[in-house]
Amino acid sequence: MKWNHKTRVAELVFGLATALTVLAQAPPVAVASTNPPVVLKVDEQGISPDLRARTSFAPVIKKVSPSIVNIYSTMTVRGGGQTRNPFLEDPFLHRFFGGDDGEESSRPPRPRKAQSLGSGVIVSPNGYILTANHVVEGADKVKVSLGGGDGTEFDAKVIGTDPPTDVAVLKIEGKDLPAITITDSDKLEVGDMVLAVGNPFDVGRTVTMGIVSATSRGGFGINAYEDFIQTDAAINPGNSGGALVDAEGRLVGINTAILSGSGGFQGVGFAVPINLARYVTDQIIKEGKVSRGFLGVHLEQNLSPALAKQFKLPNTSGALVAEVEPGSPAVKAGFKEGDFVTEVNDKKVSDMRLFRLMVAQMAPGTKINVKILRDGKERTLSVVLGKMPDDMFTRNERQRQPSRDGGEGVDALDGVEVVDLDSRTKRQLGVPTNVQGALVSAVDPDSNAAEAGLSQGDVIVEIDRRPVSNAQVAVDLSDKSKGDQILLRVWTPRGGGMQYLTVDNRKKK
Repeated sequence: MKWNHKTRVAELVFGLATALTVLAQAPPVAVASTNPPVVLKVDEQGISPDLRARTSFAPVIKKVSPSIVNIYSTMTVRGGGQTRNPFLEDPFLHRFFGGDDGEESSRPPRPRKAQSLGSGVIVSPNGYILTANHVVEGADKVKVSLGGGDGTEFDAKVIGTDPPTDVAVLKIEGKDLPAITITDSDKLEVGDMVLAVGNPFDVGRTVTMGIVSATSRGGFGINAYEDFIQTDAAINPGNSGGALVDAEGRLVGINTAILSGSGGFQGVGFAVPINLARYVTDQIIKEGKVSRGFLGVHLEQNLSPALAKQFKLPNTSGALVAEVEPGSPAVKAGFKEGDFVTEVNDKKVSDMRLFRLMVAQMAPGTKINVKILRDGKERTLSVVLGKMPDDMFTRNERQRQPSRDGGEGVDALDGVEVVDLDSRTKRQLGVPTNVQGALVSAVDPDSNAAEAGLSQGDVIVEIDRRPVSNAQVAVDLSDKSKGDQILLRVWTPRGGGMQYLTVDNRKKK
């Protein structure tokens, strides 16, 4: 056989390729390492029971979790457009439930379904569940998913709701359900450890830890009756209606709102105390609604040190009566405008909000003793509470604007114009027929009166405890006022009641 140059080259190339293939398929050759061996310290046992008892809340969560449920409500939205929650539009106050916010559309309005998400707490083995009213308000259908992890769902019946406290009671058909243990929320103290349990963002059962930041918080305008527990335990959309429990796993509150500039949790959350929620629950289950005690007084919303000085009060710890409703239990008991309430049945009254709550949590027909200060003298009034009217929380909801048909305004205070208040104007503005005074037709926004809170549409009823019958009397009385402060008693459409204002009587620089 003859070899030629081309054949030899081909054989060499083929042999090299074969060798490379064999090397590629061969296992790698171990290279000796100079690194020392890894020495791991492993303990695969769980945390010791003694340490867990001192540092972990796992036993508490295991005890509480079965009592917490997820709530899904569906409602029909009519009129199209975007589904809005007024609390989510507020830059600071937010209800925290999740849901379908919808989208703006140029299509003709049509009914559609919207869903919201919240949490709840089983409070009775036979199926009663506590949640927040705004989670189920207006719902066509409510479903409850138990916390056992098996996906068990129930159709829930709304037994009753109480918007003034944002509490709702649901019922599912079941027995021997894992009801939570309830404690006395009045015994909570600032600094106590609390846990918030719920279903934020529908991610599943979630627990966060914090402390009680404050108790008896209110004045936010979230609910008609506010006595919130404030906490820094993280709570977010979907937590609403869920449980706030203490370090022993006992229910102390129902989560209801957050204070936030973003809509997410920023360290300030609020829960309805379980004592208040329990009172509402008992009323709803027994009567189908909440019947509240009624006294018939309107209270000063903002009792400032300057106002307390005008009434010669020792401090601002109490409730100042701004108006007494005609024919009310308060009239029969002898209450007068300017009375300063300090105690109810020997219990101290810290502010007007607590006084309202104390009265509202008593049954109609209850006799109470109210300690007051009147003209610097202490006295006690006995009163039998009436029944709060059903329309109490729907009165005066509209923000009315004054008519400018009352003639040319005259200057009563620096920067304030007033006109006479006649019967026609009263009807237009919704001013009660028994209210006499001068209608504020204009207020300079840079005036002392504006800074004190006087607004267009208010009616000046008294100046320095003297009655105002018309615009000219208002001018005369304000001219005669020589002190540093002018005390005004006004009727305002914002809430439809009387309030006191102190206006700085010194010229602005």
